[in-house]
Amino acid sequence: MTEKSRIVVFTGDVSYSVRRGIVEIDGTMSGLSWLIALHAPQRSAGELLTGQWRNLRRNGWRWIPYQAADLWRRLLTEEAPRLDPSPLPGGEFTARAVRARPNVRFVQVSDVHSRESLDMVRAFEPDLGLSLAAPIMRRPLFSIPRLGTINLHKGGLPNYRGMPPGFWELWNDEQSVGCAVHWVNDKLDTGDIVRQATVERAKFSTVLGLQLRLDEVGAELMRDAVRDILHGTSAALPQAGHGKTYRKPTLAQAAALRRKLRRAERPRSLTPMRVIKQASSRLGIGLWQVGLGRMLTPRITVLLYHRVCDDARDNLSVGIEQFHRQMTLLRKHCQPMAIPEAVASDVVARSDKPFVAVTFDDGYLDNYVHAAAILRRHCIPAAFFVSTGLMGSNGRFPHDMRRGNPPIALMNWDHLRKMREWGFTIGSHTVSHIDCAAEPEERLRAELTQSRDHLQRELGVTAPLFAYPYGGRENMTPDRLELVKQAGYCGCLSAYGGTNVGRVNRYNVLRRGIHWEFSDEAFLLACTGLI
Repeated sequence: MTEKSRIVVFTGDVSYSVRRGIVEIDGTMSGLSWLIALHAPQRSAGELLTGQWRNLRRNGWRWIPYQAADLWRRLLTEEAPRLDPSPLPGGEFTARAVRARPNVRFVQVSDVHSRESLDMVRAFEPDLGLSLAAPIMRRPLFSIPRLGTINLHKGGLPNYRGMPPGFWELWNDEQSVGCAVHWVNDKLDTGDIVRQATVERAKFSTVLGLQLRLDEVGAELMRDAVRDILHGTSAALPQAGHGKTYRKPTLAQAAALRRKLRRAERPRSLTPMRVIKQASSRLGIGLWQVGLGRMLTPRITVLLYHRVCDDARDNLSVGIEQFHRQMTLLRKHCQPMAIPEAVASDVVARSDKPFVAVTFDDGYLDNYVHAAAILRRHCIPAAFFVSTGLMGSNGRFPHDMRRGNPPIALMNWDHLRKMREWGFTIGSHTVSHIDCAAEPEERLRAELTQSRDHLQRELGVTAPLFAYPYGGRENMTPDRLELVKQAGYCGCLSAYGGTNVGRVNRYNVLRRGIHWEFSDEAFLLACTGLI
């Protein structure tokens, strides 16, 4: 590796996954200089109309509502959080933060293959090129970097060249989806492989759920590939076999796959009560958006999750895509709040958007793998309350054993250290997930003390918060709550529902549980605190 290596990024979309990859690499290697070349062609009205006609012929009537929905989403989408996200988890991945890096130069060009663009890249004298969501590249461009150009491909090579990530693997009933970094050559996705990995398909995997996971795996693969290449330790392997190249599916094919995947899930009940709830949810959200919130006493809603995964659909889990949708809605329609700030809110301030805090209980590994990744993607703070004695063990939670669930992987202290470094709050959920009201007083004292000490020794937590297991009114009594205070905890969170209206009782912070049966409308209504 040279003392100061230069990397050029070719891209057609500086999306989150592209920014995530750049930051991941830049954060693990010193002395890098970056040139980001965004290919953003200006299309004439005639070209746009020709493209629309081509898509209409290919997709049929579905193209019209698809385009209308896409336009509506674009009109309603907020480009960035209203507040500066830099101190929040994932703030370093925002477009603003990436462009502000002193070693990054960002250039938008109408044609990345034009003579002007080629001259600009040559003048930069790059050591290595990265193709991240880039258009198909031609040799005059990808051969400029001294070492060549590598591409991140989210698909198993050589059998799944082309696009889009995850779709055709699910279409063909594959049990895993590949992800690879390969050298760019004159043909599409055929270069020698530098690094590769697989993402296993879960029982309820969706296309977007797999794509979210591939974004994380891809960033790590590209980081490792760049490090190996710049250090001269990379060994590439040729692709075996002829493989197959796929193109973007039609809307009919996408609809067919959605129907196929939905059949694997237990359908949500369509009872009259559910229909009424759905309608009332939409009404409640509408009332809030037209100003009802300003007429009500200010409130803070604290959401409680346990798992984010696609291998279960129960009252302790939400799907990966579902959680992504929920955090998208929360970021757009609500004011996310860190739980220490919420606990300290003796009097709740007024806000145009409902205050919402996100929490997790227990300490499942998918909190680190899936939940934290999505929370960082949306710059949303969250707290994770863990049973400290089970972290890094093969132990099981009592409620999982009662349900007959198979063993579920748990986080370890390295995961928790990383999450605390990212800006998340880590709190106590006792040592072994006991019922605080049912166990002998001495055992509760010991569990409170030991869990507090675990957090301080392993993570440096000096003002711990506590969420008591099971969370019902019957699982905490006034005398047991006094033990929580005596042990030095700064707050105590329940889990029997409700919203914190007007003020927050720091030793009885109300939380409402969220699980897979929540529709997007029901989730938003829960966030408003109207129910």
